[in-house]
Amino acid sequence: MTFPHEGPWLDDEAGRLIRPYTVSGGRTEPTTALDLLSLVMATGSSPRTHLGPEHSLALGLCDGPTSVAEIAAHLRLPAVVTKILLSDLVDCGALTTRAPRFNAHPTDRSLLEAVLDGLRRRL
Repeated sequence: MTFPHEGPWLDDEAGRLIRPYTVSGGRTEPTTALDLLSLVMATGSSPRTHLGPEHSLALGLCDGPTSVAEIAAHLRLPAVVTKILLSDLVDCGALTTRAPRFNAHPTDRSLLEAVLDGLRRRL
């Protein structure tokens, strides 16, 4: 698996060498509805059209079910740009997507209060 910091798109001193709007082709909306917790997975079929290097990197991260947020973190791209890349891959048949599963049971209020208290102490 290759990560962008190992390639020519990210320089340790200069940062990202290609701007996010260039990666998305200037688009601001994905064609597939994706949530940050949506899971995507490679189908095993190759894209039918030529896609950019970021598409290849994203596809390489999807061997197993992987969340959109995790892929965005690995690519070091904004979530909306990552969603656009992933929706391109869904459109060409290289990825499948699954909506996040939410627990039918509400989260325990005491747990949420403990997390909030911990965050307040750290901030």
